[in-house]
Amino acid sequence: MRMRHGLAALAIASPLALAGWLWLTMLSPFTYERPEHLAPVAEGPHRVFVYGTLTHAPIRWLVYGRVGNPEPALLEGYQRDGLDLQKAPGGRVEGLVLTVDARELARLDRYERLGIRYDRVRVTLADGRRIWAYRRRD
Repeated sequence: MRMRHGLAALAIASPLALAGWLWLTMLSPFTYERPEHLAPVAEGPHRVFVYGTLTHAPIRWLVYGRVGNPEPALLEGYQRDGLDLQKAPGGRVEGLVLTVDARELARLDRYERLGIRYDRVRVTLADGRRIWAYRRRD
């Protein structure tokens, strides 16, 4: 009987803990404050190359509220290094291009902890498009 109560408590506590962590990470005003030195996000559509967790539809939905219509993309001259992109002659990174508005880009910036963990930089895809990508800060 004790085991059942323990399992029931765990079954209730686990989703609550996950929901709390997701809220703190992605929505809470307490865990990220955009650094003052960063320029405000400009209006209009933005294109962002993603290559890690943001290639997964459920993560995109959690981060900016929709799955979107991502396009497959290839970034040449780089390779993945854990959670980062490193310049590498002959390297290739497969990913997706997300098209987002200013509010959604701000949500992506928050998720990536822009100015703290990552910088948002312009990269050129294999098809010649110049778009945003997130790279780890030095």
